[in-house]
Amino acid sequence: MSPYGSDRSPRRPMRRKLLQALTAGVVLATATGCSYTWKDFPRLGMPTPVTEEAPRILSLWQGSWAAALITGILVWGLIMWSVIFHRRSRTKIEVPAQTRYNMPIEALYTVVPLIIVSVLFYFTARDESKLLSLSKKPAHTINVIGFQWSWGFNYVENVDGDAATPKAGETPKELASLPDRFIKEFPAGAEGVYEKGVPGDRNPQTNNPGPTLYLPKGEKVRFILSSNDVIHSFWVVPFLFKQDVIPGHTNVFEVTPTQEGTFMGKCAELCGVDHSRMLFNVKVVSPEKYRAHLKELAEKGQTGFLPAGIKQTDPARNAETNKL
Repeated sequence: MSPYGSDRSPRRPMRRKLLQALTAGVVLATATGCSYTWKDFPRLGMPTPVTEEAPRILSLWQGSWAAALITGILVWGLIMWSVIFHRRSRTKIEVPAQTRYNMPIEALYTVVPLIIVSVLFYFTARDESKLLSLSKKPAHTINVIGFQWSWGFNYVENVDGDAATPKAGETPKELASLPDRFIKEFPAGAEGVYEKGVPGDRNPQTNNPGPTLYLPKGEKVRFILSSNDVIHSFWVVPFLFKQDVIPGHTNVFEVTPTQEGTFMGKCAELCGVDHSRMLFNVKVVSPEKYRAHLKELAEKGQTGFLPAGIKQTDPARNAETNKL
């Protein structure tokens, strides 16, 4: 008698083990998200967006996960169907019939992946173009400088309210490494103030490590990213967005904060031995408190600017355009 038809069928222990494995998988998958509530589930682990631009990134993330899940269910379903309905114990056939040169099937598994990739590429390119587009005149400009092992923030602002200081067309030597197209859009009379951090800095409200970057709620901010040494990456977690800080290359993006609070930021590029200490904080406040903070920096003597990146020749500095 075949062992598969006896009372001691080996399929029963196998089914029991399979059930145990599935149960363990469900427990593992649910336990990893125990710190989240059901309200967080639609974001798929992403933090709550705090800028006008972040929901677009969240939507792209959700759509990508939905497409991946549908594709996974289809693939897993076909695999399980093959395993169950073409198992040897069911057909009693040593070698099943072989199918070769099936043109419809070959066309299917060639065309379908191309369609999937094309759709994902379209939405990614569309959103990337929108996220990296620049306004003609942002309300605020901040030069973010990455260096080993902390961050510097140049607030390119007219702090004293006098449009005649510095003189029009006069570029501060510390910002001379930035492309002319961004310097031309600096506000009139932007003498500026700065904040230079060290790894041992702490935010006084949250005690989180790193220097604190202040931003005004509801007003568009342009970030000009530059590096003084190696490649870093500027990542504010609830912005759902990060961009590399590259020596000799200026990256730029804009956001409009929509929620007040203090949020964590970090370097997302392995930049050396103390990379893990390159932390910072972003404090979103009202426009009035933002201007008050700039005046506090000026009263501390932190006027002017920090050196913004490595020096470049003029052709290299202005070689790139802001067109995608």
